[in-house]
Amino acid sequence: MSQDDRPEARRDGAAASAESPWFVYILECSDGSFYTGITNDLERRQQQHNDGTASRYTRSRRPVILRYQEICESRSQALIRECSLRLLTRKQKEELVNTGRLTTGFNRSGTDR
Repeated sequence: MSQDDRPEARRDGAAASAESPWFVYILECSDGSFYTGITNDLERRQQQHNDGTASRYTRSRRPVILRYQEICESRSQALIRECSLRLLTRKQKEELVNTGRLTTGFNRSGTDR
C-alpha cells in the first residue's frame, strides 16, 4: 500500500478512514487492460494513476478511465473484494464494468455460485 492510501490522522487522533468509506475500483488503461485497486478517495487515486504516481502498472498505460467502483464497509472488506475481482476472467470483468453486475462466475463474496 502506498503512503497515499493510508488513512490520514485527525487532530483528535482517530483515523480518517473510520468515517470515510473504502472503495474497490476497476480502471481501464489506454491499452484496454484492466487494473483493480482499493482506495478511500477515488478522485485522488484516479488522478495519481493519471499522473503516473500510483502504480507501476498504470504508469506506462495512461490515461486511465474509472470503469467500475464498489463501496465497501472497511479496508479489510475492500481488500477481500479486490482479490475476488482479480480472479475474474477478462470476459467477466468486461461484463461487470459494462453492466455493473455479474451473471456468471463469482458472487459478491468471491465464492463460486
